[in-house]
Amino acid sequence: MKKAAAEPRPPGGRPRDEDRPTRKPLALWDRIKFLLLLTLIWFILVWSVMANDPLVGFSDALRIQVQAGWWVFVLAGLEVLRQVHFLISEHWASYHQFWTRKFFGGLERVARRRVSDWTRFRVWRLLTWILWIAIIAVVIGKIIHTTPILALLRAPQLLWRALPFVLQLAFAFFFIAFQFIGLFWLLSRGGVDVYFPDDIKTRFADVWGQDHVLERVKENIIFLENPELVEERGGYVPGGLLLWGPPGTGKTLMAEAVAGETGKPYVFVDPGAFINMFMGVGILKVKSLFRKLRRLALRYGGVIVFFDEADSLGNRGQLAQGGAGGGRGTAAPAPFAHASCHGFSYLSGDTQLMLMRGAMGSGADTPYAEQGTRRNRQMIGGMMNGGNGGGMGTLQALLTELSGLKKPRGFFNRHVRRIFGMRPKPPPHYRILVMMATNMPSALDEALLRPGRIDRIYKVGYPSKAGRIRTYEGYLAKVRHELTAEQIDKLATITPYATGATIKDLVNEALITAIRNGRDVITWPDVIKAKQLKELGPPEDVEYIERERHAVAVHEACHALVAYRTRQHMEIDIATIEKGSDYLGMVASIPPEDQFTRWRSEYETDILVSLASLAGERMFFDADSSSGVSGDLESATTVASFMEGFWGMGNTVSSYSTAKRLEVGSPGGGRGGALKKGQDPEAMARRALADRIEDNLTTLLDRTAEILQDNRRHVLALAHALETHKTLSGEDVVAVLEYSQGPLVDGRPYGDDAFISRLEDYHLSAARAHREHSHEQLSMPAPVAAPAPWAAGVLMTDPDSTGPNGHHPEQP
Repeated sequence: MKKAAAEPRPPGGRPRDEDRPTRKPLALWDRIKFLLLLTLIWFILVWSVMANDPLVGFSDALRIQVQAGWWVFVLAGLEVLRQVHFLISEHWASYHQFWTRKFFGGLERVARRRVSDWTRFRVWRLLTWILWIAIIAVVIGKIIHTTPILALLRAPQLLWRALPFVLQLAFAFFFIAFQFIGLFWLLSRGGVDVYFPDDIKTRFADVWGQDHVLERVKENIIFLENPELVEERGGYVPGGLLLWGPPGTGKTLMAEAVAGETGKPYVFVDPGAFINMFMGVGILKVKSLFRKLRRLALRYGGVIVFFDEADSLGNRGQLAQGGAGGGRGTAAPAPFAHASCHGFSYLSGDTQLMLMRGAMGSGADTPYAEQGTRRNRQMIGGMMNGGNGGGMGTLQALLTELSGLKKPRGFFNRHVRRIFGMRPKPPPHYRILVMMATNMPSALDEALLRPGRIDRIYKVGYPSKAGRIRTYEGYLAKVRHELTAEQIDKLATITPYATGATIKDLVNEALITAIRNGRDVITWPDVIKAKQLKELGPPEDVEYIERERHAVAVHEACHALVAYRTRQHMEIDIATIEKGSDYLGMVASIPPEDQFTRWRSEYETDILVSLASLAGERMFFDADSSSGVSGDLESATTVASFMEGFWGMGNTVSSYSTAKRLEVGSPGGGRGGALKKGQDPEAMARRALADRIEDNLTTLLDRTAEILQDNRRHVLALAHALETHKTLSGEDVVAVLEYSQGPLVDGRPYGDDAFISRLEDYHLSAARAHREHSHEQLSMPAPVAAPAPWAAGVLMTDPDSTGPNGHHPEQP
């Protein structure tokens, strides 16, 4: 049978040892190191002779050791013979092949056929021990001037004499070691709280507004209490749940309810438990935690461990774009900081989320944020522990404990049984349900989320309207109140993104408001006042000068008027000109129903509402405008950019982000990638997109100006109501625009043309004072309670007037 040809060696590759015809040459140190060692041993023996007898000179000691230390010369001769053998093998191929393949190779083949590898290993280990014992016996025999055999027999006596010194060394070693062991043991304590079944009073009935998630969690409880339902059919019980969602939605409460329903111990892991100063403490905490979990699982038949804010532990490091202290997405301060209206509140929740992501530069979620390459990112870590719980092996220890090797446990089981040749018993089935909660699931490591560790992932999102109603009913049942079912339904409608925590806080704030007013029963005004306080914060105790107060009122009235006339998918919740911490006034809108898709017409109305401030100030103040429109213009530009470049809601269909990523030229330009030499396709794409955005915003601004011009009297009426009452509810805004009675404001006087004329004169005086920066005292007209013209059967013929529904004939 022909021997297979060796694989060709790549150019420049190093040849394998078995392919070399001769032995690989040794370095000079490898040739002489053992000879130098024997020489050193020889001189040590000579020195020992001189040390034992001071009368013996160096030459006499040499002669004595020539006779007594003959074995050193024998070893040196053997080493010289070995080096001569190596030297011949390095230059004579036949000689090298004979010894390696025929002699030693033959012995190895015979040994492999007759003796197993395990037996050879044990024999070699025995010979190694015998060799070292012989060397030690020879050395001790030389020291005590006796034979090696007698030196071995006297070894227990010598050890007993040296025992005090050995104990001193051992005590010093263990004293130092115990200091570090005690320090790390103390540092590894804390951060883990154990609640036993009798300590947990929470049940599934206490979790409101998350019924769809609760049903899924209950299914896991069935498997925890009756694992045979799955295991007898060849499956395994899901052992890991991840609950993710916004803060306050009930993730921790749900985990407590699971422990309360099952009657199992509940172990709460503090988010900062694994963030430590010293490397290795986090690993000790993880191992200590799971030892405790295994003991509890065996004692109670199962245990539930809950990791709150799991993103603090479940990542290997933070990817940042810009280094420590601020990344690329950190917003730089504006050159000039001006107080403005709270333009962010005019937009719907989805639009607010989009703008917030854009401001934070959230990578893929932000179309204008360039995707940083790996080399442009920096791994940020702390000084000693990686800056987070996942650094320095803590996360790896957690991953190993969650689904690592199920090794036998116990000293007797692992070691004593092996001594007697018995196989260790396999570990029992530990019923451990791992539950984690986070509001940043993207920060968790992928290895942690794989099946087998985290088997099920549930989103605990904002409650639906029905869930909010149930949550309000649950918390209101704990206090005295006078709210009707219709008012609770209305409250759930005007708080679309309320969570269980915010609802609880709102009810508590309403109770405090009632107590402050000398009552112990919550009324509807208490709830509304508490809602305004929680959403807007307490107003600042400042007073506008009269002309600025009127300007802010007109600004907000324009927002409210355009929102009421054009926005069908949202309702006005509140309008105010009370100065807050970061705004002069605001108009907030809410969706009347849960909606999960957005349309072009809805985004256009968002832009119209944002542009209402600029169009209104230009119209009412002789083409002048304030810095307060800056936030509105930013919002409008951002929404228009998304519509034009990403959502297909503009004049073109192509996606700007895709065209930029694929480098296909100018999206929407109509000329493909045909570019002249020296032209920058990225700059051209940006310029073309900016031109389309500007054209769209200009068109919508003109449309907004037309709406305001047609509703000039309503803007003045609403501005007057804001100046009078400072804060209006959505019902009061509608009452002013519809000339009807509201909860706070009587809007019927605003249907009087004579009163509107007085408001026009008041506005002209305020505009003149604004233009001249004069200190003219403005006298704000007071309404006269009177029925609306149509209530007395008078037919309005003024072309600028509106019907009782508050809409123009040409308005939808």
